[in-house]
Amino acid sequence: MREGSLEAPIRHALDWQNPWFWDEKALEKEMERTFDICHGCRRCFNLCDSFPRLFDLIDSGPTGELDGVAKADYAQVEEACTLCDMCFMTKCPYVPPHEWALDFPHLMLRHRAVQARKKGVDFIDRQLADTDRTGRLGSFVAGPANWATDEHNTLTRPAMERIAGIHHGARLPRYAGETFEIRAAREGVVLNEAAPAFGKRKAALYATCFVNFNNTGIGAATRAVLAKNGVETEVVHPACCGMPKFELGDLEGTAAAARKVSAALLPWVDKGYDVIALTPSCALMLKFEWPLLLPKDPDIDRLSQATFDLSEYVVDIAKKHGLAPGLEPIEGGVSVHLACHARAQNMGAKAAEMLRLVPETRVAVIERCSGHGGIWGARKENFETAVKVGKPAAQAALKNDTSFVASECPLAADHLMQVMEITAGAEKPKPARGNHPIELLARAYGLNGQDP
Repeated sequence: MREGSLEAPIRHALDWQNPWFWDEKALEKEMERTFDICHGCRRCFNLCDSFPRLFDLIDSGPTGELDGVAKADYAQVEEACTLCDMCFMTKCPYVPPHEWALDFPHLMLRHRAVQARKKGVDFIDRQLADTDRTGRLGSFVAGPANWATDEHNTLTRPAMERIAGIHHGARLPRYAGETFEIRAAREGVVLNEAAPAFGKRKAALYATCFVNFNNTGIGAATRAVLAKNGVETEVVHPACCGMPKFELGDLEGTAAAARKVSAALLPWVDKGYDVIALTPSCALMLKFEWPLLLPKDPDIDRLSQATFDLSEYVVDIAKKHGLAPGLEPIEGGVSVHLACHARAQNMGAKAAEMLRLVPETRVAVIERCSGHGGIWGARKENFETAVKVGKPAAQAALKNDTSFVASECPLAADHLMQVMEITAGAEKPKPARGNHPIELLARAYGLNGQDP
């Protein structure tokens, strides 16, 4: 085996249905092996906070080696992991097929799963992970819910911090007054029959919790851009992909979500539709994490092969058929943040590639983590770390001085904007809000989420 893992990375399936997976002694031994290799390398020092925590524990210990760290302190390293996969995808030279076969994120997931089975998942965490129920309730009472969750609300946010452990200053997603499914049925779109792709593609849009209940504008922009390019679309949201439960170590709950969603989406595949996940975390689950969780399920594998990330799909249309004409420059340029869960799909910088299809538009790429990590970054104990980790990305966006900031991950976009505001201080950032790249493509077409 050549040093540096020069072969293409290979990810092994999660063997969670094997009793060995749940053996605490075996887990502890594997964590010790992995941490000792990480200590000798330290290439990941500038990613998330897991690695600085590990190295600080070692350096401040009595021996300066891993044997000076108490096994009970290993949990501190796991607690800082957001499962972004960037160490596996971009930094670690020892991932499979290297003989050391490190997979740090899945090891942290295993630790989380073992602890969840042993101690149970916290009640509040379980409620926060039920994004479909929370989303339906939030959309039903969108006005009061958005008032109560606003980070400037000094009446409700301190109470949320005490009860739910959500940091009082963390910016939370706002709720839409109607779901994307309802909005799509109400608005409708007209296909552009003159588009090069007309009659050649049709897509089922897996709405995802966030687009369905929070930012329906992303979905509306997607439908408008695809209709402009002659692509027929149907909106489907059978249930959450299970990512929030996955992050808590609830592998059984995640597997159940995978089976439920795949059963609802595969009939569309059978009718010749591509599947597009509208947020990168959900695309990652359908394309990669589900097949690793349920490697012997042919339906999961078939859906994985039929699923596209949103930016990836538009670029695929452009390459295979050509885009419909009519794109106009985006004045002032765009800083596009490449979301970790988009990068983890190993498909290239598709958001940047898509925006570079817009003529005479400056596209500046940011490849640093926003620091958010889903629910993780909003927690009381993690928010300040999330701001710290996101500061280099925010500084890059401010330095780019573009009129727009975009990220494929809507949560990352909101968090990045908040960190930019914190970093800029009294001098407000130029962009008014964080966008999804598809919203900017719709803007370049003059659609703004409307019919073509």
